[in-house]
Amino acid sequence: MRYRLPILLFIAALLGVAFRPAMNVPTPATKTAEGKKINWMSFKQAYELNQKAPRKMVIDVYTSWCGWCKVMDQRTFSQAAIIDYVNEHYYAVKLDAEMKEDVTIGDKTFKNQGQAHELAISLLQGKMGYPTTVFLNEKMEMIQPISGYLEPRTFHQIITYFGGNYQQKEQFDAYKAGTYVKEHQAAMPVPGR
Repeated sequence: MRYRLPILLFIAALLGVAFRPAMNVPTPATKTAEGKKINWMSFKQAYELNQKAPRKMVIDVYTSWCGWCKVMDQRTFSQAAIIDYVNEHYYAVKLDAEMKEDVTIGDKTFKNQGQAHELAISLLQGKMGYPTTVFLNEKMEMIQPISGYLEPRTFHQIITYFGGNYQQKEQFDAYKAGTYVKEHQAAMPVPGR
């Protein structure tokens, strides 16, 4: 409950005011055998692009010591179907939850709090776990944070669910069993088939 105000202030600031300093520098992008990679960017870059061409955001909140974050980079973010879909439908952001740099958004400066950065705390709604994938809509409003490692098939289902605004039409379980199979599964075939 006490993190609601910072989240609302954060979103309000994002909607109305440009960033001053650069946020964090993203880690090098994961490459696939085909040489494809997700176009990771800083939060500032994504915000600026969103002002010109609104698009949803997918934010990978990670730490340098998080083993499952590295597994997600290697196994999930390296899949061609995921790379293609993310690059076409989202601005992809890497956010180090323990970054040391201050981040100023309007008149609010987010700082490192010792164990975590205020920006990560706001995006994760105070539930600090890594990796966490945060989804924002085109207005930079929270869709949902999803905590934990996401295997490739599950991640592909989630990005297509939010990317196509299916969350406004049907429950996720119904989407996975019906719409996803019909419209998106061919891009990410079931292993062993």
